[in-house]
Amino acid sequence: MAIKQELEKQKEKRTCLYENHVAEGAFMAPFAGFVMPIQYKNIQLEHLAVRNKCGLFDVSHMGEVTVRGKEAERYVNHIFTNDVTGMDVGKILYGMMCYDDGGTVDDLLVYKIGEQDFFLVINAANIEKDWAWMQEHGSDYDIDLQNLSDAYGQIAIQGPESEHIVETVLGLPCAELTFYTCKTVTPPACSDGQGAELLISRTGYTGEDGFEIYASPDYIRDCWNRLIAADVQPCGLGCRDTLRFEVGLPLYGDELSEQISPVMAGLTMFVKFDKPEFVGREALLRQKTEGVSRRLVGIELHDKAIARHGYTVLNMDGEPVGEVTTGYHTISTDKSVCMALVDTAYAALGTDVQIQIRKKTFPGTVVKKQFYNKSYKK
Repeated sequence: MAIKQELEKQKEKRTCLYENHVAEGAFMAPFAGFVMPIQYKNIQLEHLAVRNKCGLFDVSHMGEVTVRGKEAERYVNHIFTNDVTGMDVGKILYGMMCYDDGGTVDDLLVYKIGEQDFFLVINAANIEKDWAWMQEHGSDYDIDLQNLSDAYGQIAIQGPESEHIVETVLGLPCAELTFYTCKTVTPPACSDGQGAELLISRTGYTGEDGFEIYASPDYIRDCWNRLIAADVQPCGLGCRDTLRFEVGLPLYGDELSEQISPVMAGLTMFVKFDKPEFVGREALLRQKTEGVSRRLVGIELHDKAIARHGYTVLNMDGEPVGEVTTGYHTISTDKSVCMALVDTAYAALGTDVQIQIRKKTFPGTVVKKQFYNKSYKK
Protein backbone atom coordinates (compact mmCIF):
# COMPACT_ATOMS: atom_id res chain seq x y z
CA MET A 1 0.00 0.00 0.00
CA ALA A 2 2.81 2.43 0.87
CA ILE A 3 4.47 1.80 -2.52
CA LYS A 4 1.16 2.41 -4.33
CA GLN A 5 0.62 5.66 -2.44
CA GLU A 6 4.13 6.83 -3.29
CA LEU A 7 3.56 6.06 -6.98
CA GLU A 8 0.32 8.05 -6.87
CA LYS A 9 2.19 10.98 -5.32
CA GLN A 10 4.75 10.88 -8.11
CA LYS A 11 1.95 11.30 -10.66
CA GLU A 12 0.75 14.52 -9.03
CA LYS A 13 1.93 17.60 -10.88
CA ARG A 14 3.23 20.80 -9.36
CA THR A 15 2.47 24.28 -10.63
CA CYS A 16 5.23 26.81 -11.23
CA LEU A 17 4.39 28.34 -7.82
CA TYR A 18 4.67 25.14 -5.77
CA GLU A 19 7.89 26.22 -4.00
CA ASN A 20 6.33 29.59 -3.17
CA HIS A 21 3.36 27.93 -1.50
CA VAL A 22 5.58 25.64 0.56
CA ALA A 23 7.78 28.58 1.62
CA GLU A 24 4.69 30.51 2.71
CA GLY A 25 3.45 27.61 4.85
CA ALA A 26 0.41 26.68 2.80
CA PHE A 27 -1.46 23.48 3.55
CA MET A 28 -0.96 21.46 0.37
CA ALA A 29 -3.16 18.62 -0.88
CA PRO A 30 -3.93 16.76 -4.11
CA PHE A 31 -6.47 18.41 -6.40
CA ALA A 32 -7.23 17.53 -10.04
CA GLY A 33 -3.92 15.72 -10.43
CA PHE A 34 -1.90 18.58 -8.94
CA VAL A 35 -0.55 19.35 -5.47
CA MET A 36 -2.29 22.63 -4.68
CA PRO A 37 -2.56 25.05 -1.75
CA ILE A 38 -5.85 24.54 0.09
CA GLN A 39 -5.32 27.30 2.62
CA TYR A 40 -2.58 29.48 4.10
CA LYS A 41 -3.74 30.85 7.47
CA ASN A 42 -7.43 29.96 7.41
CA ILE A 43 -10.20 29.81 4.84
CA GLN A 44 -12.39 32.44 6.53
CA LEU A 45 -9.61 35.04 6.59
CA GLU A 46 -8.79 34.41 2.93
CA HIS A 47 -12.47 34.45 1.91
CA LEU A 48 -13.08 37.81 3.61
CA ALA A 49 -9.89 39.28 2.13
CA VAL A 50 -11.37 38.68 -1.34
CA ARG A 51 -14.80 40.02 -0.39
CA ASN A 52 -13.41 43.17 1.28
CA LYS A 53 -9.95 43.90 -0.19
CA CYS A 54 -7.99 41.57 -2.45
CA GLY A 55 -6.80 37.99 -2.64
CA LEU A 56 -4.24 36.19 -4.80
CA PHE A 57 -4.79 32.70 -6.26
CA ASP A 58 -2.51 30.28 -8.07
CA VAL A 59 -4.63 28.85 -10.87
CA SER A 60 -1.75 27.56 -12.99
CA HIS A 61 -3.31 24.09 -12.89
CA MET A 62 -6.01 25.19 -15.35
CA GLY A 63 -5.70 24.04 -18.95
CA GLU A 64 -5.14 26.24 -22.00
CA VAL A 65 -5.85 25.23 -25.60
CA THR A 66 -5.38 27.42 -28.67
CA VAL A 67 -7.44 27.14 -31.86
CA ARG A 68 -6.08 28.97 -34.90
CA GLY A 69 -6.71 28.83 -38.64
CA LYS A 70 -9.27 29.77 -41.26
CA GLU A 71 -11.90 27.44 -39.80
CA ALA A 72 -11.19 28.24 -36.13
CA GLU A 73 -14.50 30.05 -35.60
CA ARG A 74 -16.52 27.28 -37.24
CA TYR A 75 -14.75 24.63 -35.17
CA VAL A 76 -15.21 26.43 -31.85
CA ASN A 77 -18.90 26.92 -32.64
CA HIS A 78 -19.17 23.18 -33.35
CA ILE A 79 -17.85 22.11 -29.93
CA PHE A 80 -19.15 25.04 -27.82
CA THR A 81 -22.73 25.65 -26.62
CA ASN A 82 -22.40 29.44 -26.75
CA ASP A 83 -22.11 31.31 -30.07
CA VAL A 84 -18.80 32.87 -31.14
CA THR A 85 -20.15 34.05 -34.52
CA GLY A 86 -19.21 37.70 -34.98
CA MET A 87 -17.62 37.84 -31.54
CA ASP A 88 -15.39 40.92 -31.14
CA VAL A 89 -11.67 40.46 -30.62
CA GLY A 90 -10.96 40.86 -26.91
CA LYS A 91 -14.30 39.39 -25.80
CA ILE A 92 -14.75 36.28 -23.63
CA LEU A 93 -17.68 33.87 -23.53
CA TYR A 94 -18.62 31.20 -20.97
CA GLY A 95 -20.23 27.97 -22.05
CA MET A 96 -19.98 24.20 -22.17
CA MET A 97 -18.76 21.37 -24.37
CA CYS A 98 -21.33 18.57 -24.41
CA TYR A 99 -21.64 14.95 -25.46
CA ASP A 100 -24.23 13.90 -28.03
CA ASP A 101 -26.60 12.93 -25.20
CA GLY A 102 -26.36 16.40 -23.61
CA GLY A 103 -24.04 15.43 -20.76
CA THR A 104 -21.27 17.92 -20.03
CA VAL A 105 -17.72 17.29 -21.21
CA ASP A 106 -16.56 20.46 -19.43
CA ASP A 107 -17.43 24.10 -18.84
CA LEU A 108 -14.92 26.60 -20.17
CA LEU A 109 -14.08 30.14 -21.17
CA VAL A 110 -13.44 31.06 -24.81
CA TYR A 111 -11.24 34.12 -25.43
CA LYS A 112 -11.14 35.68 -28.89
CA ILE A 113 -7.55 36.82 -29.40
CA GLY A 114 -7.73 37.47 -33.16
CA GLU A 115 -10.08 37.00 -36.09
CA GLN A 116 -9.18 33.30 -36.35
CA ASP A 117 -7.40 32.91 -33.02
CA PHE A 118 -9.19 31.52 -29.96
CA PHE A 119 -7.85 30.72 -26.49
CA LEU A 120 -9.82 28.10 -24.51
CA VAL A 121 -9.47 27.77 -20.73
CA ILE A 122 -10.55 24.38 -19.40
CA ASN A 123 -10.70 22.70 -15.99
CA ALA A 124 -7.55 21.09 -14.63
CA ALA A 125 -9.20 17.76 -13.84
CA ASN A 126 -10.43 17.46 -17.43
CA ILE A 127 -7.36 18.47 -19.45
CA GLU A 128 -6.54 15.03 -20.85
CA LYS A 129 -10.19 14.13 -21.46
CA ASP A 130 -10.99 17.50 -23.05
CA TRP A 131 -7.90 17.43 -25.25
CA ALA A 132 -8.76 13.98 -26.61
CA TRP A 133 -12.37 15.06 -27.22
CA MET A 134 -11.29 18.28 -28.98
CA GLN A 135 -8.89 16.38 -31.23
CA GLU A 136 -11.57 13.84 -32.08
CA HIS A 137 -13.96 16.59 -33.16
CA GLY A 138 -11.34 18.68 -34.96
CA SER A 139 -10.16 16.27 -37.64
CA ASP A 140 -12.48 17.66 -40.32
CA TYR A 141 -11.52 21.31 -39.79
CA ASP A 142 -8.66 23.38 -41.24
CA ILE A 143 -7.25 24.46 -37.87
CA ASP A 144 -4.10 24.39 -35.78
CA LEU A 145 -5.10 22.95 -32.41
CA GLN A 146 -2.54 23.07 -29.60
CA ASN A 147 -2.63 22.04 -25.95
CA LEU A 148 -0.42 24.63 -24.20
CA SER A 149 -1.46 23.79 -20.64
CA ASP A 150 2.12 23.10 -19.52
CA ALA A 151 3.47 26.30 -21.09
CA TYR A 152 1.39 28.75 -19.07
CA GLY A 153 1.32 29.85 -15.47
CA GLN A 154 -1.78 31.69 -14.28
CA ILE A 155 -2.69 33.82 -11.29
CA ALA A 156 -6.01 35.40 -10.35
CA ILE A 157 -6.17 38.67 -8.41
CA GLN A 158 -9.67 39.02 -6.94
CA GLY A 159 -11.49 41.59 -4.86
CA PRO A 160 -12.62 45.25 -4.85
CA GLU A 161 -9.02 46.53 -4.71
CA SER A 162 -7.76 44.29 -7.52
CA GLU A 163 -7.74 46.93 -10.27
CA HIS A 164 -5.63 49.32 -8.20
CA ILE A 165 -3.23 46.54 -7.20
CA VAL A 166 -2.74 45.19 -10.74
CA GLU A 167 -1.98 48.67 -12.05
CA THR A 168 0.24 49.92 -9.21
CA VAL A 169 2.05 46.77 -8.05
CA LEU A 170 2.40 44.97 -11.38
CA GLY A 171 2.39 48.02 -13.64
CA LEU A 172 -0.17 46.42 -15.96
CA PRO A 173 -2.85 48.68 -17.47
CA CYS A 174 -6.22 47.06 -16.80
CA ALA A 175 -8.75 49.78 -15.92
CA GLU A 176 -10.16 49.93 -19.45
CA LEU A 177 -11.02 46.22 -19.41
CA THR A 178 -14.71 45.62 -18.87
CA PHE A 179 -16.31 42.45 -17.53
CA TYR A 180 -15.50 39.40 -19.67
CA THR A 181 -12.90 41.10 -21.86
CA CYS A 182 -9.18 40.49 -22.34
CA LYS A 183 -6.09 41.90 -24.03
CA THR A 184 -2.48 41.00 -24.69
CA VAL A 185 0.11 43.20 -23.00
CA THR A 186 3.87 43.57 -23.27
CA PRO A 187 4.68 44.16 -19.60
CA PRO A 188 7.61 45.78 -17.84
CA ALA A 189 10.51 43.31 -17.69
CA CYS A 190 10.59 40.69 -14.96
CA SER A 191 13.26 40.86 -12.30
CA ASP A 192 15.32 38.51 -14.48
CA GLY A 193 14.93 40.80 -17.47
CA GLN A 194 12.57 38.49 -19.36
CA GLY A 195 9.61 40.68 -20.27
CA ALA A 196 7.30 38.78 -22.65
CA GLU A 197 3.80 39.29 -23.97
CA LEU A 198 1.07 38.12 -21.59
CA LEU A 199 -2.70 37.81 -21.60
CA ILE A 200 -4.81 39.60 -19.00
CA SER A 201 -8.57 39.21 -18.55
CA ARG A 202 -11.33 40.46 -16.25
CA THR A 203 -13.68 37.59 -15.38
CA GLY A 204 -13.38 36.10 -11.91
CA TYR A 205 -14.75 33.02 -10.20
CA THR A 206 -15.49 34.63 -6.84
CA GLY A 207 -18.35 37.06 -7.42
CA GLU A 208 -15.94 39.97 -6.99
CA ASP A 209 -14.13 42.17 -9.49
CA GLY A 210 -10.88 40.57 -10.53
CA PHE A 211 -8.25 39.75 -13.12
CA GLU A 212 -6.47 36.72 -14.51
CA ILE A 213 -2.91 36.83 -15.86
CA TYR A 214 -1.64 34.12 -18.22
CA ALA A 215 2.09 34.20 -18.86
CA SER A 216 5.33 32.23 -18.76
CA PRO A 217 6.08 30.46 -15.46
CA ASP A 218 9.01 32.84 -14.82
CA TYR A 219 6.85 35.92 -15.21
CA ILE A 220 4.07 34.45 -13.09
CA ARG A 221 6.56 33.74 -10.27
CA ASP A 222 7.81 37.31 -10.52
CA CYS A 223 4.24 38.69 -10.33
CA TRP A 224 3.45 36.46 -7.36
CA ASN A 225 6.52 37.61 -5.44
CA ARG A 226 5.76 41.28 -6.05
CA LEU A 227 2.14 40.88 -4.95
CA ILE A 228 3.14 38.99 -1.79
CA ALA A 229 5.72 41.71 -1.03
CA ALA A 230 2.89 44.25 -1.33
CA ASP A 231 0.93 42.32 1.36
CA VAL A 232 -1.73 40.92 -0.96
CA GLN A 233 -3.32 37.95 0.81
CA PRO A 234 -2.48 34.57 -0.81
CA CYS A 235 -5.56 32.36 -1.01
CA GLY A 236 -6.02 28.63 -1.41
CA LEU A 237 -8.57 26.53 -3.23
CA GLY A 238 -10.60 26.20 -0.02
CA CYS A 239 -11.87 29.76 -0.14
CA ARG A 240 -12.04 29.70 -3.92
CA ASP A 241 -14.76 27.09 -3.47
CA THR A 242 -16.62 28.98 -0.72
CA LEU A 243 -16.50 32.19 -2.77
CA ARG A 244 -17.79 30.69 -6.03
CA PHE A 245 -20.44 28.70 -4.17
CA GLU A 246 -21.90 31.77 -2.42
CA VAL A 247 -22.63 33.44 -5.76
CA GLY A 248 -24.04 30.30 -7.37
CA LEU A 249 -21.21 29.50 -9.79
CA PRO A 250 -20.92 25.82 -10.76
CA LEU A 251 -17.94 23.54 -10.26
CA TYR A 252 -17.43 20.74 -12.75
CA GLY A 253 -17.81 17.41 -10.98
CA ASP A 254 -20.37 18.88 -8.59
CA GLU A 255 -22.93 21.03 -10.45
CA LEU A 256 -21.96 19.85 -13.95
CA SER A 257 -20.86 16.41 -15.11
CA GLU A 258 -21.35 13.75 -17.75
CA GLN A 259 -24.68 13.06 -16.04
CA ILE A 260 -25.63 16.72 -15.38
CA SER A 261 -26.41 18.73 -18.52
CA PRO A 262 -26.42 22.54 -18.79
CA VAL A 263 -30.23 22.41 -18.92
CA MET A 264 -30.42 20.45 -15.67
CA ALA A 265 -27.92 22.86 -14.09
CA GLY A 266 -30.00 25.92 -15.03
CA LEU A 267 -27.39 27.21 -17.49
CA THR A 268 -29.57 27.27 -20.60
CA MET A 269 -28.72 30.96 -21.18
CA PHE A 270 -25.26 29.77 -22.25
CA VAL A 271 -26.72 27.32 -24.80
CA LYS A 272 -27.55 29.04 -28.09
CA PHE A 273 -30.18 26.93 -29.83
CA ASP A 274 -30.42 29.39 -32.72
CA LYS A 275 -27.05 28.10 -33.94
CA PRO A 276 -27.63 25.56 -36.75
CA GLU A 277 -25.53 22.90 -35.05
CA PHE A 278 -23.20 22.03 -32.19
CA VAL A 279 -22.39 18.77 -30.45
CA GLY A 280 -25.28 17.87 -28.14
CA ARG A 281 -27.75 20.38 -29.61
CA GLU A 282 -30.56 17.91 -30.37
CA ALA A 283 -30.43 16.28 -26.93
CA LEU A 284 -30.30 19.62 -25.11
CA LEU A 285 -33.17 20.99 -27.21
CA ARG A 286 -35.28 17.96 -26.26
CA GLN A 287 -34.48 18.57 -22.61
CA LYS A 288 -35.46 22.22 -22.91
CA THR A 289 -38.75 21.54 -24.71
CA GLU A 290 -39.81 18.31 -23.00
CA GLY A 291 -38.36 19.01 -19.57
CA VAL A 292 -35.80 17.17 -17.44
CA SER A 293 -36.25 14.75 -14.58
CA ARG A 294 -33.96 16.67 -12.21
CA ARG A 295 -32.90 20.28 -11.72
CA LEU A 296 -30.21 22.06 -9.74
CA VAL A 297 -31.61 24.20 -6.91
CA GLY A 298 -30.49 26.12 -3.87
CA ILE A 299 -31.65 25.00 -0.42
CA GLU A 300 -31.51 26.99 2.81
CA LEU A 301 -31.51 24.87 5.96
CA HIS A 302 -33.46 25.98 9.04
CA ASP A 303 -30.50 25.01 11.21
CA LYS A 304 -26.72 25.49 11.37
CA ALA A 305 -26.06 21.93 10.19
CA ILE A 306 -23.92 21.67 7.04
CA ALA A 307 -25.10 19.64 4.06
CA ARG A 308 -22.08 18.13 2.27
CA HIS A 309 -21.66 16.81 -1.26
CA GLY A 310 -23.53 13.53 -1.71
CA TYR A 311 -25.94 13.93 1.20
CA THR A 312 -29.51 12.85 0.39
CA VAL A 313 -32.37 15.29 -0.11
CA LEU A 314 -35.73 13.98 1.14
CA ASN A 315 -39.28 15.20 0.66
CA MET A 316 -41.40 15.89 3.73
CA ASP A 317 -42.54 12.25 3.71
CA GLY A 318 -38.94 11.10 4.07
CA GLU A 319 -38.58 9.81 0.50
CA PRO A 320 -35.29 10.44 -1.37
CA VAL A 321 -35.71 13.09 -4.08
CA GLY A 322 -32.15 14.24 -4.78
CA GLU A 323 -28.54 14.74 -3.69
CA VAL A 324 -26.49 17.69 -2.45
CA THR A 325 -23.80 18.88 -4.88
CA THR A 326 -22.10 21.51 -2.65
CA GLY A 327 -22.91 22.78 0.83
CA TYR A 328 -21.44 25.21 3.36
CA HIS A 329 -22.29 27.46 6.26
CA THR A 330 -21.64 30.63 4.28
CA ILE A 331 -18.92 32.96 5.52
CA SER A 332 -20.45 36.11 4.01
CA THR A 333 -24.07 35.61 5.08
CA ASP A 334 -23.87 33.24 8.08
CA LYS A 335 -26.42 30.79 6.67
CA SER A 336 -26.40 27.03 6.11
CA VAL A 337 -27.15 26.52 2.44
CA CYS A 338 -26.44 24.06 -0.33
CA MET A 339 -26.93 23.39 -3.99
CA ALA A 340 -28.64 20.12 -4.84
CA LEU A 341 -29.87 18.17 -7.82
CA VAL A 342 -33.50 17.27 -7.08
CA ASP A 343 -36.48 15.73 -8.84
CA THR A 344 -38.22 18.44 -10.86
CA ALA A 345 -41.39 18.12 -8.80
CA TYR A 346 -39.44 19.53 -5.83
CA ALA A 347 -37.50 22.26 -7.67
CA ALA A 348 -39.93 25.17 -7.31
CA LEU A 349 -38.89 28.06 -5.06
CA GLY A 350 -40.45 27.76 -1.61
CA THR A 351 -40.70 23.94 -1.68
CA ASP A 352 -40.05 22.38 1.72
CA VAL A 353 -37.55 19.50 1.80
CA GLN A 354 -35.24 17.75 4.26
CA ILE A 355 -31.54 16.91 4.19
CA GLN A 356 -30.26 13.64 5.63
CA ILE A 357 -27.11 14.52 7.60
CA ARG A 358 -25.66 11.40 9.16
CA LYS A 359 -28.48 9.89 11.23
CA LYS A 360 -30.62 13.03 11.48
CA THR A 361 -32.82 14.97 9.08
CA PHE A 362 -32.86 18.77 8.91
CA PRO A 363 -35.63 20.81 7.29
CA GLY A 364 -34.91 23.27 4.51
CA THR A 365 -36.55 25.32 1.78
CA VAL A 366 -35.73 25.62 -1.92
CA VAL A 367 -34.32 29.10 -2.66
CA LYS A 368 -32.36 30.79 -5.45
CA LYS A 369 -28.90 29.31 -6.07
CA GLN A 370 -27.21 32.70 -5.67
CA PHE A 371 -26.76 33.10 -1.90
CA TYR A 372 -24.69 36.31 -2.08
CA ASN A 373 -24.88 39.20 -4.55
CA LYS A 374 -22.11 39.44 -7.14
CA SER A 375 -19.99 42.60 -7.24
CA TYR A 376 -18.51 42.48 -10.74
CA LYS A 377 -17.49 45.68 -12.51
CA LYS A 378 -19.69 45.93 -15.60
